[in-house]
Amino acid sequence: MPKSENIEIIITKYLSKSSTEKDLDELLDALKEESNKELFKSYVKANYIVDYCMKDFQTEKEKEKLLQLIKNSNKGLKRKKYSTLLKYAAVFIVFASLGSFYLFKANTSVAKNEPIEVVATEHIITPGTEKAILTLEDGTDVVLQKDSIYANGSARSSKNKLVYTTNNIKPSTAIEYNYLTVPRGGQYFVKLSDGTEVWLNSQSQLKYPKRFIEGKVRKVELVYGEAYFDVSPSTKHLGSKFKVLSKYQEVEVLGTEFNIKAYTDEDTVYTTLVEGKVALTANASQDILKPDEQVAFNIDTKSYSKNIVDVYDVTSWKNGVFSFKSKPLEEITRVLSRWYNVDFKFTNVEVKNAKFMGVLSKDQPLEDILLAIKNSGFITSYEMNNTSITLN
Repeated sequence: MPKSENIEIIITKYLSKSSTEKDLDELLDALKEESNKELFKSYVKANYIVDYCMKDFQTEKEKEKLLQLIKNSNKGLKRKKYSTLLKYAAVFIVFASLGSFYLFKANTSVAKNEPIEVVATEHIITPGTEKAILTLEDGTDVVLQKDSIYANGSARSSKNKLVYTTNNIKPSTAIEYNYLTVPRGGQYFVKLSDGTEVWLNSQSQLKYPKRFIEGKVRKVELVYGEAYFDVSPSTKHLGSKFKVLSKYQEVEVLGTEFNIKAYTDEDTVYTTLVEGKVALTANASQDILKPDEQVAFNIDTKSYSKNIVDVYDVTSWKNGVFSFKSKPLEEITRVLSRWYNVDFKFTNVEVKNAKFMGVLSKDQPLEDILLAIKNSGFITSYEMNNTSITLN
């Protein structure tokens, strides 16, 4: 167990993403004690990044150095340790422009929040939960809620997931489709009959066969929204390929993990490869993606670009975390509106482009997040009226 005087240093290095493997091990060990866990939470809930290494910014070079530390997220062996640590707190780190950070010394007490002007109602906005609507092949709708149990001949829902099976079902040459629709304020997991696992984000719909035909191409359709796929390899299915269709593109895989984001209220479709290899076809053009690559297809211009991304930031939503890196507030509020089932309004259009960085637990109250945004200095107040939120 690390000495108490070293806890703040280890926490600081974790927050600035400069920690080593040894640091992460020590921090995980330290968090077994309740007092250290509360200290950790107090740091990250203060909405500031700790200034430990540099004490004070003296040059632009120092600012860029810290920014680079944050951008270069630890990968590989560190990824699992970071995921474990995320469950202890929600981090919301803010920056306005190049090097304009809010800081406090590691050896000082956590800054107190200033008075905030809030107009609120009795309506309590709670985080989303596991829920979906299953539409069967005959058009029947089945409401799936957290911890609900449902079963028919081919599928069973329990423990917040829907699982299809081919046991005791006669093979058929006819394809029968089911739909899984996740509303705003929801998320859900489904395991298809071939063993492919799919995580559906809020406001998403997936169309898929109740049972795939052996030896034929396995096809599903992301009608809209966002989904993470862990595809059962073709070697287990007589070499049959797996394809994900959406309105503007087609993704063909053999056995891999990837994320597709295709919301109807956004003008770009994002396809991100985590593991394996996929062939993406859009607007009569095909591109091969490698791990950590993302293709952004613009619906309006019919053009696309390919970039290297941090897949953790893209896929963290399925693990109960939102991770933002230099994202405009307008984009962040779109994500929050889907999860908390609320609508955001801006009285100052310039605020929409204010960029934020941070990691948010999807289980925390929305008001904590609004307070963090207010403490950034970009807004002076916020108003909550049932499910409508106005940022001033």
